[in-house]
Amino acid sequence: MKKINKNEKIFVAGHNGMVGSSIIRCLKKNGYKNIITQNKKNLDLLNQKQTYNFLKKNKIETIYISAAKVGGIMANINYPAEFIYENSMIALNLVHGAWKLGIKKILFLGSSCIYPVKNSKLNEDDLLSGKLESTNEPYAISKILGLKLCESYNKQYGTDFRALMPCNIFGPGDRYDEQNGHVIAGLILKIIKAKKNNEKNVTIWGSGRPKREFLYVDDLAEAAILVMNISRKKYNIATTPKNNFLNVGYGMDYSIIKIATIIKNIIGYKGKIKLDKNYPDGVYQKLLNTKNIKKIGWKPKYNFETYLSKVVLSVYRNSNLNF
Repeated sequence: MKKINKNEKIFVAGHNGMVGSSIIRCLKKNGYKNIITQNKKNLDLLNQKQTYNFLKKNKIETIYISAAKVGGIMANINYPAEFIYENSMIALNLVHGAWKLGIKKILFLGSSCIYPVKNSKLNEDDLLSGKLESTNEPYAISKILGLKLCESYNKQYGTDFRALMPCNIFGPGDRYDEQNGHVIAGLILKIIKAKKNNEKNVTIWGSGRPKREFLYVDDLAEAAILVMNISRKKYNIATTPKNNFLNVGYGMDYSIIKIATIIKNIIGYKGKIKLDKNYPDGVYQKLLNTKNIKKIGWKPKYNFETYLSKVVLSVYRNSNLNF
């Protein structure tokens, strides 16, 4: 059994984001003592020299890469250059800097958008087997680059860089932005605004028919810590030689209109949901096959509808959003 060092110096890149803050909560809950963070003002992860010097100065031993430029369909359409450049540079600077300094352990967090369009469950070996969905192709390419970096450095230099590909994530700390936020955060914001402003209708983008799989953020954080604590042998058995990473998903998907209806019912909004089909739907289904991560003992434990309700009510009751 692998010995776990809870005094190792762990750098969580992206600690203020939804995923990074959850990883920190879970690390602390599991007794880790030396968690290192730094804000954007003092550390630009797009700058190779700054990144290298930070890792060296702080004698980092393990890195969780949750830093990323993220957003929904419209953000990807409006800012493709920023998505591909920023996410690629974050991965390049952290992975290469870690290798130069002899840091052996990295966990890279990707996204299910790396997969081509497919009408059945997505397996790890589906990577690069077809055309990417056009609405978030630059982001997907940057995430493919990150996981292939980890895989390539492992092959050439013997590092132990690992990667997870999660489905859509939701939870506390999400970005509430109608134009550029994630789908659940965007829906929560729209429907709460409609309720508070006594609007008769709320409009959501697209046909409402596409299905998405959602995982509560603490489930992902717990998967991340588990994956970092298993032996290399166990990790390599769970992954495939072709693609050395693991899917992380809830195992069930919901249509966008279904999610909007659930949110509407949670807060008691009586208006109607209207569909604006001038906006793109994106791919119609993205459901991950998680059989490989289950081999190491992980499975989701946070019920989607229960925790969606907690998030919605928290925002509804306590938000300082400008309605």
